[in-house]
Formats: sequence, structure tokens, C-alpha cells
Amino acid sequence: METKPVQFKNLSREESYGYDRKTLDYIRNAAAHGLYEIRGMGAKRKLPNFDDLVFLGASMSRYPLEGYREKCITKTLLGTRFAKKPIELEIPITIAGMSFGALSANVKESLGLAATEMGTSTTTGDGGMTQEERRSSKTLIYQCLPSRYGFNPDDLRKADAIEVVIGQGAKPGGGGMLLGQKVNPRVAKMRTLPEGVDQRSACRHPDWTGPDDLAIKIQELREITDWEKPIYVKVGATRTFNDVKLAVHSGADVVVVDGMQGGTAATQTCFIEHVGIPTLAAVRQAVNALEDLDMKGKVQLIVSGGIRTGADVAKALAMGADAVAIGQGVLVALGCNGETYFQNGAHHEAIADYNALGTAPGFCHHCHTGKCPVGITTQDAILEQRLSPAVGAKHLKNYLKTLNMELTTIARACGKQNVHHLEPEDLVALTIEAAAMAGVPLAGTNWIPGRGF
Repeated sequence: METKPVQFKNLSREESYGYDRKTLDYIRNAAAHGLYEIRGMGAKRKLPNFDDLVFLGASMSRYPLEGYREKCITKTLLGTRFAKKPIELEIPITIAGMSFGALSANVKESLGLAATEMGTSTTTGDGGMTQEERRSSKTLIYQCLPSRYGFNPDDLRKADAIEVVIGQGAKPGGGGMLLGQKVNPRVAKMRTLPEGVDQRSACRHPDWTGPDDLAIKIQELREITDWEKPIYVKVGATRTFNDVKLAVHSGADVVVVDGMQGGTAATQTCFIEHVGIPTLAAVRQAVNALEDLDMKGKVQLIVSGGIRTGADVAKALAMGADAVAIGQGVLVALGCNGETYFQNGAHHEAIADYNALGTAPGFCHHCHTGKCPVGITTQDAILEQRLSPAVGAKHLKNYLKTLNMELTTIARACGKQNVHHLEPEDLVALTIEAAAMAGVPLAGTNWIPGRGF
């Protein structure tokens, strides 16, 4: 009997899973230069996210609302615990902290104009408050960061709320970066830094090391603002349950939790991809902490990190958030990673500028270089003119309006007259991982992994 030879799989062109092309490229670059990679934007790896959840729309057991005849309330109140003047917003969608330095002055003005038209807030970011931002923003949140760059008590009093930043989702445990090519004369003056020199922010506040010290700092901020302004505390999502509890014990009116899908203007890639936990997991832990302290509804929760659509907003609210903050989505709405920019009444191609950076629209993460092809993350006097405040504000307003319409559409479909009435019972998960992280049942079952059958 003839025996046929065994046919082995040809491995000569098969890529290694552990040492794929991306890993090989990383090792070769590290070996050649002895430097880690710095880039902007957020994590590129696939992570559990809000797409892994779906809503249970109303039918027989719950009655949906008619979108053309029945209103759905979106008003949002933040900072009700101690502040004399809580923040009142028309929508629960806010603009996250992004600094002047990371962004151009034109962009900061665009953010303020759009936020004002939509009745929501914007946030300063590192490096202080610009006149353009305060003038254009009806409601402006002033960040107090570890660096204290540009920190000014007079500007603090001009703000409508204060956000004490302990960590950021893209780099919890690490400080910010602003490379020298973006430190122009105005940025340098605001931050009291030499021009053209790389700036690294501290990873922790210089005047306190724990929650007891934070309580003293919050008390100082309340006194300097006559107890009028709400105090937010922002943490990068890591040990979220304990961090939220400590923020509440320190006296925060509002807690902001930023998941690892959050973006940055510049930091080490190893931070972006390997430090922190997904937003989906962080929301549940934050809500559990507030409920454990009987502070749900007394201390408000803002969630950020990878919020892109109105459905994402609705899911965050259903899980227990009071509002969301958006950064990367805002930049994309302004034209980030777009093929063209709008200038002097006409569209112009930016492809050549992407090519010069070695990238292409849709793939760009070169915010740190200051050479943004569409004029958003730059301090270059010529490039920044590629985004006019009026045009940017128009596009951003449209984006925020769309998110809010999607949010109310989903809320009505779930039978809710108020978007803040969305609840975990309106959600199910499509994967076991998402069900365990979000604390909602796997679709088609009553099973929440980790809680038994």
C-alpha cells in the first residue's frame, strides 16, 4: 500500500503572533535610537467599549415616547453638594480639558463658541486660561494641574468651576508633555518657561501627597472663590473604586473619571496602550463607590475616555454617569485627521502635509509635533490659520447637536422623559467581558458574570 507524504503547513510566510511586524518595528527602533515613542491621541488597541452594550427598547413591558410630540429633558446640574452656584447645562455633554499649547488659540475659541451655543461647558487644560477662551465660553471650567503652569488666582475667580486634575486616562501616574516646537513666545510667557524647550509636567501635585492634603487644597480653593464654584476632582481610571471614594471624602462636588481610551497631546506610547483600565470598567466601579457611600445623586459623576456618539453618551448615563466629557471626538469634528481644511472661503487639500509627517488622514497621531496639517494641534502662526474660530464652532455645534439628538432618541425609545432616567436595566451586554465589566446581563440571559446565575 502506497503511503502519501505528510503535507506540512508552509511556515515561511507566516507572521508570529508575539513578534508581529509592529513588535519587530518597535524593537528595531528601540535598538537603533535608545528612545521610547512619544505620540498624541488615544489607545489604538482594541478594548472593550460601549459598542459591546445594547439598549432594550420599550415595547409591551415599557411604553416608548413619541419623538415628535413628547419632550425628553436633557438639563444637567453639576456641583450641588457644597457650591453656592452649581453648574447648569442644557445638555449632559461637556468638552474635556485640552490646553492652550496643545491646541491653538483659534481652536480654544472655537470650543468656547460651540459650547456656549449648545449650553454646555468647556475646560481650560494645562497652561492657564486664554482671553479668547474666557470671552467665548459662557461656562468655563478651570483646571488645577500638578504642573501649576499658568495657574492664576485671578483667572481662578473668573471661572465657573474648578477641576483638580490628579490623573488623565491616557497617562495615569504620568505627567503631561509639550515639546519645544509648540512652546512659542505666548505659550512660554503663560507657563513661565523658556521658548522652544520641551516641557514636562509633574506627575503629582507639589503641595499634597494624599487625600487629607487634597481636602485642605479643596478648602483653600473654596475660600479663594467664596464657596461659589463647584470643585471637580479628575482621576485617570486605575483603582477607580477607591479613588472615587477618596475624592468624595476629600470634599469633591463632582468626580471626573477618565478611562484609558482618553486621548492626549503627547505622552509615551507605552502609557497610552498599557496603563489604566477601559472606560466601560471604570464607570461601574465609580458608580459602585458613590452608591457605597450613599452619595449617588449628591456627588455628580462625569465620565470621559472614548465617548464618540450619542449612543455612547446614553450608555454612560444609563450606567450611572451624570454627564460625559469629550476630547478626541471634538477634535475630529473640528477637522482632525481630515483630508482638507477650510480657509479663505475654500477647501484646500492637506495631503502633502500628512505625507511630510509620514502619515495619512485617518492615521495621524502627530499632535506632539506642532505640524498639524489642519491647524488644530499647533502653535505655528501659519498653520493655525487653517482653522477659523467661526468655521470650527459651526462644525462642533453640529456634532454636539447630533449627539444630543441621538441621546434623546434612545431615551424616548426606552420610555424615558428625561435622559437622566436611563438606568442599567435598559442595557444588556453582547460579550461576557462587557457584561462583567459593566455589571449588566449578557444578552438573552439574566446572568451577570461574577455574580452567579
